[in-house]
Parts: sequence; C-alpha cells; structure tokens
Amino acid sequence: MNASRLLRGIGAHATITEDGFTPGAFILSIGGAEQSHVDLARPQEIFYEYLRRIGNVLDLAAPDEEPLRALHLGAGALTLTRYLQATRPGSEQAAVELERELLDFVLAHLPLPEGTRLETVIGDARESLDRFAGRHFDAIVLDIFAGPDAPAHLATSDFYAELLALLSPAGVLLVNVGDDPPLAFARRQVREMQAALGTDGTETDSERTDCGVAALAQRDMFTGRYPGNIVLAATRFPWPAEWTQQLLAAGPHPAAVLTGENLDRFAG
Repeated sequence: MNASRLLRGIGAHATITEDGFTPGAFILSIGGAEQSHVDLARPQEIFYEYLRRIGNVLDLAAPDEEPLRALHLGAGALTLTRYLQATRPGSEQAAVELERELLDFVLAHLPLPEGTRLETVIGDARESLDRFAGRHFDAIVLDIFAGPDAPAHLATSDFYAELLALLSPAGVLLVNVGDDPPLAFARRQVREMQAALGTDGTETDSERTDCGVAALAQRDMFTGRYPGNIVLAATRFPWPAEWTQQLLAAGPHPAAVLTGENLDRFAG
C-alpha cells in the first residue's frame, strides 16, 4: 500500500509507504521526512528508538496488562496508542492533533486495533487542555516539537505545570525532545521541567516537593556531540531507583538514564 495526501494546513504532502523489510509495517512521512513507523501485525513492536524508550516507561506505569488512561499530544500515526491497546487492552486514550487532515489520512489507511478506545481532538495541544479539565491521566505523552523551532508556548515550565496537573498521583509525563549539538534546547527543557516540578534548586526547604525527573537516551547523546532524541520523564513522586535499573536493562542499548546530580550536570 502506498498512499499520499496534501496537508493544506502546512502545505506538505503526507505519505504512507510499506516498510519494505517487515510485512505489515508502514512508514508515515510528511514533506519527505519520516515521522512514524507502524507495525499493524505486531503493534507491540516499536521501531523508533525514542518511542521504544517511552514504551518502556509506559510498561512501568502500572502492573502488567492493567489499562491506563493516556493522553497523547501529537498523534502522528498513533504508534503509542496502538502499543497501549496491544499491551494494556481497554486503555482509555485521547489524542490531540493540530492537523485534521493528517489524522483522517492515518485512520483511513492505518486502522486502529479492534477494541481501541480513543477520543480524538483537533486543535493546539495547549489550547485543547481545557477539554480535559477535571480528568486525570496515568500517562501523558508530548511528542510535537524538535529543537529550537518548537512552538514557544509548548516549551515552557508553565505548560509543563499544566500537564502535570492533569496527572494522576501515580502518573508519568513523557516528553520527546529532539535536538542538535550542543543540545542547548534539550538542556533548557530539562530546566523547564525541573522548574515546573519545583526541583530546580530555586525552591526553599518548605517549598521542596518529592517529585522526579529523568532523561532517557542512547548513552552518547548526553555528550552533546550528536543529534537525536532525549526523552524526559516526570513524576509527582520520587523517581524510583528500580525504574532506572529496569529501563537500563530494557534498552535500546547502549542506554543511559540520568537523574539527580547527573541530570543537573547535563542541564548545566
């Protein structure tokens, strides 16, 4: 299957093409750049490295196969939506996507697994949060921006605080940050996340909160010499040391998980 559609909102073509190596797998590209990989036959298999790391955190967010309430900001080809339905059937999910034509195109050519419970919202990720007032999610995934060209209103501590307010007490916020050397944008996003949680060192002892921030990536990414993706994970409870060990073991390898002083040094 090969399909194409003009996304008039951004003036670029979206295409869906066969993987070529894995039967039943497809690649979504926008403007000629790969955006998502979907394996319809095996939705529990995640091809892109950063999405695999996010999936590994989702695996820890609740006991095995227990459904999650998940909010996806940035739909793409709904790879993680499919993953949660495969690994945690019955999960209640919502996805916010700015481009209606993109979401329609994806759903028309890459149908969701049977039984998927997904609420779709067309709009800006921040402006759409009012729709979810009074609700809480076990996982929120922000996968919209890459580097300094990111929409400014989505890359601030204020926005992260709004997302954290939608988390359940045991929930986790996951943010994909793509960047190029020397990773100035990624380092700033760590500081913005820490500020949103009150863990950036500026708070007084009475204001200090027991929250956690971790950064996950291939080990070499934290040298600042290579382009790529870093996944930020934030919780409203202290980051569990056992999560770090489990994520290091799960890979993809060579894996690194920075927390505490190691993360502070990276954020610089």
